[in-house]
Amino acid sequence: MKIENIDVNEVIRNAQASIKNDRNISSTTRTVFELLIMLISILLNRLNLNSSNSSKPPSTDKIKKKKKQKKTNKNPGGQKGHQGSTLEPVNDPDQIHDIAIDKRTLPKGKKYTIDGYEARQVINMKISSYVIEYRAQVLVDEQGKKYVAAFPDGVIRPIQYGASVKANAVYSSVYQLIPYERVQEQFRDEYGIPLSKGSIYNFNNEASNLLVSLGFEQVAKKALQQASVAHADETGINLNGSKIWLHNLSNEQWTWFAPHEKRGSEAMDDIGIIPSFTGVLCHDHWKSYYTYDCTHSLCNAHHLRELTRTYEQDKQEWANQMHIFLTALNKEVDDSRKTKLSKKTIKQRREAYRLILDVGEQECPLVKPPPGTKRKPAQSKARNLLTRLRKYEDDVLLFMINPLVPFTNNQGERDIRMTKVQQKISGCFRSMDGAINFCRVRSYLSTCKKNGVAASDALEMLFNKTLPKFIQ
Repeated sequence: MKIENIDVNEVIRNAQASIKNDRNISSTTRTVFELLIMLISILLNRLNLNSSNSSKPPSTDKIKKKKKQKKTNKNPGGQKGHQGSTLEPVNDPDQIHDIAIDKRTLPKGKKYTIDGYEARQVINMKISSYVIEYRAQVLVDEQGKKYVAAFPDGVIRPIQYGASVKANAVYSSVYQLIPYERVQEQFRDEYGIPLSKGSIYNFNNEASNLLVSLGFEQVAKKALQQASVAHADETGINLNGSKIWLHNLSNEQWTWFAPHEKRGSEAMDDIGIIPSFTGVLCHDHWKSYYTYDCTHSLCNAHHLRELTRTYEQDKQEWANQMHIFLTALNKEVDDSRKTKLSKKTIKQRREAYRLILDVGEQECPLVKPPPGTKRKPAQSKARNLLTRLRKYEDDVLLFMINPLVPFTNNQGERDIRMTKVQQKISGCFRSMDGAINFCRVRSYLSTCKKNGVAASDALEMLFNKTLPKFIQ
């Protein structure tokens, strides 16, 4: 690593050699210097971390200069053969303006007859409230007793918000992650509908309760328990200034989010999906996942980032070789998804994998405890990575054998990513109930989107007390 053209790693190595060879300094001073060098190394390693060599998000990366694109002979816009989209005129416009020709502009002395018209359409938006008044007939008998016609289900107050208002408020709040105050402002300014922050919270709470009463939670959890492959991930979220954990389990059809005060197996037991799961669980090697009796698959996107760090910062060639090997193997597996790799090929790839790790043993040997001590010494990040890749070989390479298993845990990470965006926009959850409501409704909307149901449609169905057919 270089800082202002200074090779920091070389300076540290020279300092370590000087301290080791200097016989004039006391053991106490030597220990202090070694401790300082270790702290400097740790801080420098953190300084050089980014999204390509660690789990840091891309938003924390420094702004890079944009590379100049090479000039081509292609014209701007869509290229030949490109499947584009264009506006198409509608057959039943909402409003028609007939435009008559100003006959004063026509040449004089000629007779003219009408020969149809040319049409051009302009699309505009008109958003406003739409109030329905229900007038229940009242009859009175001879004794003066009143009989009132039954109102539709749910119409219980002199004036109330309808399903579309509730659906749009929850859509803005939970799906688009807009804070309550801005949702309130939008409804007031754009729609002319007064809406309090308390009402928005109540709409979210009502949506959450409807999902429980209509059975979505039970169906989603059961579907994930019985899935062949599921992706697990967890991330820290803010609850009134305290850190709690948001857990996610998902696949290509279903999503389930749940907040919990704990990160480990206690939380997973309370959520109640993973303890009954028997398929392949993809994750990032959080040790709590290994307490469950199912097949495990490790996320190789994490491995590639760690290998990049090991090669760039520690200058270990085995890490570069492993990075190239895993990337090439992933492409090979993708190219042969239909036919699968042969047993002979799988055996050869395992041998190549182990050979690279053997090279790593030479470059990054295990640090042994000093003679006469039993305490295990701390190992470097590179060594810990090497040990993990060897110990969990089957879990790292499972994507090579099982065609259902992906190379990475990206599905889980994609599903959970927007909850981090919510934290950046809104800051925190005010209560655990609010976090639970958000997670349950977000689970429903994510699941609907995966199954081709738009979020706005899914919410309007929910407030009309029904669920999409694939859930029923």
